[in-house]
Amino acid sequence: QVQLVESGGGLVQAGGSLRLSCAASGVIHSIDLMAWYRQAPGKQRELVARITSGGATNYADSVKGRFTLSRDNTKNTMYLQMNGLKPEDTAVYYCNAPRVATNRGIEFDSWGQGTQVTVSS
Repeated sequence: QVQLVESGGGLVQAGGSLRLSCAASGVIHSIDLMAWYRQAPGKQRELVARITSGGATNYADSVKGRFTLSRDNTKNTMYLQMNGLKPEDTAVYYCNAPRVATNRGIEFDSWGQGTQVTVSS
């Protein structure tokens, strides 16, 4: 069974930086797409950024130019470098892998438990 574990969240002042990590564990053959979502209190979960195994990235307009997504396929780990943080970035950030090839076949829609990011003004 695939497990996604996020880390790196915390409390930071506006303008500061954080680096989130998402590590996938299990007997994994490959992961194509990986993504970060976030959910603020009282709001729907939204896509922040996603990255393919080849390194192609997409970002939400709200984070373009401030967040950078990368991954290390050898470690099945994804990183989100967040710079210029704003109070509106405050949310629980979730790691997602829509499709993971494992020794037991394909696992669909894996999610991490989330990590809290709080940006104070």
